[in-house]
Amino acid sequence: MIISHKYQFIFIKNGKTAGTSIEVFLSKFCGSFDIVTPIYPVVESHFPRNYAGFYNRMTSAEIREKIGKKTWKNYFKFCVERNPWDKAISYYHMAKCRTGGNLSLDEFLDGCEFPINFPRYTEPGNSSKIIVDKIIDFNNLVEGLGEVFGRLGLPFDGSLGVYAKSEYRTDRRPYQEVLTASQTRKIQEIFAVEIDLHGYHFQKVKLIA
Repeated sequence: MIISHKYQFIFIKNGKTAGTSIEVFLSKFCGSFDIVTPIYPVVESHFPRNYAGFYNRMTSAEIREKIGKKTWKNYFKFCVERNPWDKAISYYHMAKCRTGGNLSLDEFLDGCEFPINFPRYTEPGNSSKIIVDKIIDFNNLVEGLGEVFGRLGLPFDGSLGVYAKSEYRTDRRPYQEVLTASQTRKIQEIFAVEIDLHGYHFQKVKLIA
């Protein structure tokens, strides 16, 4: 999570949406009085500062309460969100790696830890009310970041320069080729709020003639 007084923006970090890579990129532009929370595992080029009372995955509502409504209103607030089926597969690979490689996809989906992000960018008690200014679509990440960084006056050449936590996933097949019908339905149930909020759907693979 980053609050930049220098550039007047707030970056809310969501799960499995390139959040760590974005934090590392943004941290090098932040001023000495900006708030940059630590990330784990530590990335060399990321420089936390002034984070007492803040933590990495704070919700928008928590940040608003901490900094006051006036600053919250005046700063540009953004995050990234991702198709839940794709996001779940990415999170599964990380969870599998962290458990020694012995976790099946069905076991993961029968668990209780998932990258459900909507509470971080919606009003508490009202999941249909988005309270950030921009939610970038992960599928169009470079374009979305370019638009936001251009607005903020941050230089961006189309690359974040680091792809943190990408090493967990070795199977790069699209989620459509991985998930069974029952697994697809399970993810739909788990992420029902986000699917409804953003109109996500299980996209068919385009066939090349």
